[in-house]
Amino acid sequence: MSTSERASTSATATGSAPVPAGPVVGVDVGGTFTKAVLTDATGTVLAEAHRPTPGPGPGVAERVVELAGRLTEELGARGPAPLAAGLVVPGTVDERHGTAVHSENLGWRDVPFADLFARRTGLPVAFGHDVRAGGLAESRLGAAAGVRDTVVFLPLGTGIAAALLLDGRPYAAGGAAGEIGHVRVASDEPCVCGLTGCLEAVASAAAVARRYRRASGRPADGAKEVAALVAAGDPVAVAVWREAVDALAAAVCWLAAVLAPHTVVIGGGLSSAGDLLLDPLNRRVTDGLTFHRRPVITRALLGDRAGALGAALLAAETATTGRPTGV
Repeated sequence: MSTSERASTSATATGSAPVPAGPVVGVDVGGTFTKAVLTDATGTVLAEAHRPTPGPGPGVAERVVELAGRLTEELGARGPAPLAAGLVVPGTVDERHGTAVHSENLGWRDVPFADLFARRTGLPVAFGHDVRAGGLAESRLGAAAGVRDTVVFLPLGTGIAAALLLDGRPYAAGGAAGEIGHVRVASDEPCVCGLTGCLEAVASAAAVARRYRRASGRPADGAKEVAALVAAGDPVAVAVWREAVDALAAAVCWLAAVLAPHTVVIGGGLSSAGDLLLDPLNRRVTDGLTFHRRPVITRALLGDRAGALGAALLAAETATTGRPTGV
């Protein structure tokens, strides 16, 4: 099944969610862009839009809510009026109370996003974590569709976090689960969280580009350009890439030892490197495991739509049950 076909599959394809009677909107606030989709009752994308995410600073949360509201209105004007909206954001999220507890990259604390967004749109609102929502979409519509065992979604973008899906449902642990980006894998690489040597500081897409620029003294417009340099044999790019893959392999081995997932889905900007990333990652994970269950490591299928599609799945559940909900 193609990516577009999977993205158009109903959320009931795995029998894990009801289908609403009409369209819903899903909004994913990313570190660089905010993306939104309007989907119908089958999960087909009717319209989509994106805008740059407001930068950190005073009032950033209010500006994000205003942007999400404008995108919801814009998509609603292109088709049938949505029955509900889903909003997902990065950082530490308390889905139960509709609150974004903390985002290091965007700079907010204890923001009642669910209430703010509901007041802005006048719609029932589902609120959740961007990575857990992306994992939900990949598990129902994407690379792990039909896998009823444990699935880990590991997007490598501006930052790194993991979504843990147990029997098709994201595991949140009160919003604290999945922060694998802030475990130590190196000795002295500074991280935005205040620690040193974090996985995110070595192996995120942003880190790969930053570390290449620092080591080479040459410009690099993102991890995609570094990947091209790796393929061309640039020795500095190869070294930076190897360190990133080693760090990721260590993280996947930890996940294998603790959770024994059936499938690990690699997403985010770095996943666009395809086999250049997955082949050495598979080899290093195999070398790092003995009696452990070795996970299937695969590339995400939904691309940068995953978070917004996951938000729409949450909104569909809200539209069906008649009450706001989260992952």
